[in-house]
Formats: sequence, C-alpha cells, structure tokens
Amino acid sequence: MTDSAPDSPGVPFPPPLVFVAALALGFLAHRLAPVGIGPTSARPVVTVAGWLLVVAWATILLPAFIKFRRARTSILPSQPATTIVESGPYRWSRNPMYVAMTLLSAGVALVFNALWPLLFVPLAVVVTDRYTIAREERYLERAFGEAYRDYKRRVRRWL
Repeated sequence: MTDSAPDSPGVPFPPPLVFVAALALGFLAHRLAPVGIGPTSARPVVTVAGWLLVVAWATILLPAFIKFRRARTSILPSQPATTIVESGPYRWSRNPMYVAMTLLSAGVALVFNALWPLLFVPLAVVVTDRYTIAREERYLERAFGEAYRDYKRRVRRWL
C-alpha cells in the first residue's frame, strides 16, 4: 500500500446505517400512506416469508461475523483489514454481511406487511454497492493486491 493511500476503505458511515435509513424512510412513507403487501388472504404467507428472511439473516450474518472475529480483522470499514476472509459464507459471496442486511430489511417489511419499506430495500442495496462496497474493494486491492483480485475472480460480489 502506498503512503498516500488510507489504511482503511474510508467509508464515512457505518454501512448498516444505510439499511436502517431505508427502513425508516419506508416506514415513514407507510405511516403517511399505508400499503400492504398482497391481498389480506396472503397475509399469513407474507408473514412466514418475512420470518424466513429474518432467519436467513441470522444464518448468514452470525457465521460471517464469527469468521471476521477468528481472523482478527475488523468488520468496521473505518479500520484497516488484516486479511482476506475466504471461508464460511465468504466462499459464495464477498459481502455476506450486506446480503444478510438486505434479507433482514426485506424480512422486516414483510413481517409488518408494509410495501413502502420493501420498496426502499433496493435503494439501500444500490447505495451500499456504489458507495460502500466500491470503496472497500479499491482499498482491498491496494492492501492485498493479486490475492484480492484472485478472490474477486472466484467469488461474486453479492450472490
């Protein structure tokens, strides 16, 4: 890494904040103009689907977090990375924590039968992809060079 390059991705805010903000805006819109998801008869199916997404969130996030802890590298994008984590959920996604946050956001919207928050989830994904992941990837390429580029060739960004 060059001396002029920062020793972190330089993301100015915690990435979960993007998803929290999207949900907050969606629930605000829902409060102003409530719109449910599907017909009333579908409510049980929508709720179960929401809870399944919440379970998927935990199933992905916890192992991803544990892998980072065991590798002794920070999950905070304001801190330097010490290694590239490639095991566990990082075998099939370079960003399983962001995948998990997406699932949680969609799951919460479904559990509460609120269309507006669900419609804001893609916005959170785009903001995360363009402003957080792009910075993280540039940093990781500077920090780890060919090892990270090889990982990028083998594993998809999202799914």
